[in-house]
Amino acid sequence: MSAQKDKPAQPPLEEDIALFYEAVKGARPVKASRLLHPVKKPKPIPKQLIKDERQVLVDSLSDHYYPAHELESGEELLYLRDGQSPIILSKLRRGHWVVQASIDLHGLIADEARMYVAEFIADCKKRNIRCVRIVHGKGLGSKNREPVLKHKLRSWLMQKDEVLAYAQAKPNDGGSGAVIVLLKA
Repeated sequence: MSAQKDKPAQPPLEEDIALFYEAVKGARPVKASRLLHPVKKPKPIPKQLIKDERQVLVDSLSDHYYPAHELESGEELLYLRDGQSPIILSKLRRGHWVVQASIDLHGLIADEARMYVAEFIADCKKRNIRCVRIVHGKGLGSKNREPVLKHKLRSWLMQKDEVLAYAQAKPNDGGSGAVIVLLKA
């Protein structure tokens, strides 16, 4: 085989050329426009729009929002949006709704957690998810062994129009280290 590779290519014989022309004598040439397919340009990625939308999510949640009508009882997280029936909150506390999605904020700093929560809630709204669990932790690993994200999460959730109510999770769902949130349908 290597001997064949080393041989220079032979020009086609005259009889081969004549045979080729005989085979294609009735063929019609193909129009060039049929050969060239227009190259579809990929859709541009709206990087600035994506960046702006993320910033809006971050800016929409303040760390210093505390409405006068909080339902906090001690350290337990409880919230019911104005105009909602108290039955919703009691059903939520009893586990009436099945948790359909969950996130864990352990190990995140406040800015990361804020962004994560905002994106999570927006995603749940798009997917028509009503009941979610957000694990914020008990603060055992934080500087003063206090739940930093727990208090921030409380104010972030109250600022989201999608949130109807939230309550501290049952012990088997995370207890004081998690919250169950009911979103608008």
